[in-house]
This record gives sequence, C-alpha cells and structure tokens, in this order.
Amino acid sequence: MSLYRDTGVVLRVHKLGEADRIITLLTRRYGKVRAVAKGVRRTTSRFGARVEPFCHVDVQLHTGRTLDVITQVQTLDAFGVHIVDDYQRYTAGCAVLETVDRLAAEEGEPVLRMYLLVTGALRALSGRERDPSLVLDAFLLRAMYYAGWAPALSECARCGSAGPHAAFNVQGGGAMCVDCRPTGSARPASQTLPLLEALLHGDWAGAEQSTEAVRREGSGLVAAHLQWHMERQLRSLPLVERREHRSTVPEIIRERAAAVDITTPETADGATG
Repeated sequence: MSLYRDTGVVLRVHKLGEADRIITLLTRRYGKVRAVAKGVRRTTSRFGARVEPFCHVDVQLHTGRTLDVITQVQTLDAFGVHIVDDYQRYTAGCAVLETVDRLAAEEGEPVLRMYLLVTGALRALSGRERDPSLVLDAFLLRAMYYAGWAPALSECARCGSAGPHAAFNVQGGGAMCVDCRPTGSARPASQTLPLLEALLHGDWAGAEQSTEAVRREGSGLVAAHLQWHMERQLRSLPLVERREHRSTVPEIIRERAAAVDITTPETADGATG
C-alpha cells in the first residue's frame, strides 16, 4: 500500500454509496486529486466536517486501483466558517472553487501557482477585509493569467500599441485601439480597464477607490472573457451577488432605522454605550 501526504483545498464533494463521499482536492504537490472518504457521512465519522468545500487541510492518502483513499485529515484553515454565513462571500467562494476545478482539469498535474492563488482568495474572503466582488475578479484575472488567457488591458490585443484604449473585445483578446477594434466591441467606462489592471497586479488601494458601477462593468468583462476561453458557462457566476460591500453590521442597522424613522440604541438620549 503506497501512502503519501500533502496539503490541499477541498473543491467539491459527491456522495458514494450509503456512507462514503468522493472528495476533489487541489493539492500543493500533486495537483487535483479525487479520493474516497470512507464512512464520512456517518455521525461517528472521525473527519466528516474536515472534508467539506472551502476546507484547507493536511491530508494523508493511499493509492487505490481507481480512486485514492483518504486515511487521515487535519484542518489547517477552516475558511468556510467565515464564508458560508454571508451570501455574497459564499457565492464568490463557490465561483472560485468551480473555476479552479475547471482550470486544473488534469489529475496529478502540479499546479502550485493555482494552489497558492486559491488559498489566498479564500483567505481574503474569510478575512472580510475586502469587497468579495473585487477579490473574485482579482482571482479570475490572475487565474486566466496563469492559464495564458489574460486579457490585454494596457495595450491593444491585436497590434500591441500602448493604451489606454476605449474598446474591449472578448473574442479579440481584450482592449482594442481605434484601428483594430471590430464592429460590436464594448466601450467600457474610462475607469473600468484601469480597475482590472489594478486587480491583476494587486493594487488594492487603487481598486478600492472605484465606484460600484465601474466594478459591475469590470465584473461583466472578466466573466465574459473567462467563459469565452473556457468554452462553457460557470454555473456559480450568475448567482454571485454584485453589490457594494458593507463592512460593519451597525452601519446597516442605522440605515434601516433611519428608513423607518426610529431611534437606535446607540443614539438614544445622546448615549453611545
């Protein structure tokens, strides 16, 4: 029996028989791995909750005839705890996992960059410090960069002339100059392509200064470019909620209180505590 150990992120799970599950992981050294977790659906299972989507785990497996078998699991990061209770973050996280599953199509092929990218994206989503829509778009742009599909943003995709350019064509590969743009090209706002370039290169200070309208337009271009090159639609992308991120619960409470003309406990009698 050949044993091996690696760290990985659980991408998805499938039921197998009455008590087992097939777990798909993206691992650091072995790439995408599909393995059986025996008895994991029983209430007496030793590691049932550790092999759920969004879990970052240290896993031991042994090689089987068709599928490997998980024999030991230790949780490294429970990203799902801070993701699943927020719809916007949950749908963004699902889109991240589905994209990774599609891009890392070959089992056993090393994909270290993709592994580091997905763990970074899930850590950012669970940290709740950045807008989940921006985190998702930054992830998708970088994933396409690693796959060789990154859209041209600061130069013309056809002739290479330096931008900024006013047109964007998904089929053509990104930004297009006046001479090269085909009929029907999109004409995004002047701030949209700089936003995508900031997300691609990790300029969060510049990205977070963008307006909600610009973020929505950028998200649409990123999704269209990704799905064109993948030649299929991601099921999770239409469910992603695109809205301005609210950082604190008290802000939402105050807005709702003002809408119905009531006084919140924080402002009653001029007190703050």
